[in-house]
Amino acid sequence: MTSYRTDSAAPTAALPGQVDVVVIGAGIVGAAAARSLAESGRGVLLVERFERGHDRGSSHGATRIFRQGYTADDYVALTTEAVHAWRDLEARTGRTLLESTGAVDHGEPAMLDAIEAAMTRGGVASERLSPAAAAARWPGLRFDREVLHHASGGRLLAADSIEALLDLAEESGATLRFGVRVTDLDLVEGTDDAAPEAVLVHTSAGTVRAAHVVVAAGSWAPDLAGPLASAAGTPLPAIDVTQVQPAHFPTELPDAAWPSFVHYPADGSSVYGLLTPGEGVKVGLHGGAVHVHPDERDGLAEPGELAQLVDYVAAWVPGVVASEPATISCLYDISPDEDFVIDRIGRVVVATGFSGHGFKFGPVLGRLILDLVDGRPPHPRFALQVPSAA
Repeated sequence: MTSYRTDSAAPTAALPGQVDVVVIGAGIVGAAAARSLAESGRGVLLVERFERGHDRGSSHGATRIFRQGYTADDYVALTTEAVHAWRDLEARTGRTLLESTGAVDHGEPAMLDAIEAAMTRGGVASERLSPAAAAARWPGLRFDREVLHHASGGRLLAADSIEALLDLAEESGATLRFGVRVTDLDLVEGTDDAAPEAVLVHTSAGTVRAAHVVVAAGSWAPDLAGPLASAAGTPLPAIDVTQVQPAHFPTELPDAAWPSFVHYPADGSSVYGLLTPGEGVKVGLHGGAVHVHPDERDGLAEPGELAQLVDYVAAWVPGVVASEPATISCLYDISPDEDFVIDRIGRVVVATGFSGHGFKFGPVLGRLILDLVDGRPPHPRFALQVPSAA
């Protein structure tokens, strides 16, 4: 059983008393934000309550899906930006981060039609295959309807991606501190140019005064930023935190036999999967059935959901051994419409609600957060909304 502690060891170095930007969280969003902010010339302190590369949140593990199969034009455009951003990150760090395995969508025809139309509008090439042709190309999967394939999809090497971003942030002058828990944020009104408006970041290692704060703490973000958002009249949407439990299943098929895939069955929510080299084929039910507070999860597979996953794999993924799941546990922070929340509340930027599909955008999320810190408007889809009058 994995132990999910709420705190980590004491930091090895004191925190600075004052910085330009404090970034809270060192998962994919915090790492990307710290990199973009540091490279822009801002002084950055990143604090993370757990150790580097921990497994308590949403970003850990070896792989994540990269796909461009969205039904909305703006998401497709952001995935295209992400392709270029990941390739640039690879060139700068000398690491392989995005492996092009191709990606397939199959299942409900209306969903495939909408995805294909959006990708076509966005200039993303795709192809349709019959179930027989798709099964011949990817024998590890079963198909009952037409299949949509785009070659630009693949898998991201997740842990390596975060490390690449953290390394670049440090190279650009960011200070990284692990084992530091943020307990509260206080807004300080400015009096004059010598004492401008600021945010006091209270932590387990002391208080830091910051001109700006980025709350990139995933499922913990609502606890930290929710009161500020409500006080500002733009409350966060209800973020549903779930413990999700995909599993790796062993396979004897070669790596080239496995694309990343999403299935839209007629009788349930979507299912995703991809090969994690050396570990097996990861398959998961989107969303998760176990609702938790991030400090109270146990990391154990819920028997009913695991049985549902195994039954699905036995029926639809013939290229693996369905009876031998190796379960994984991570968190989803799900917004009501599954759109991200990336917006500014005064001098505090909040990023949450990534709903299980945010990792692929990695470095683009850093760019969006930098825009907000620099005073530019939020992406319209990700902006906080003023509640309508009753």
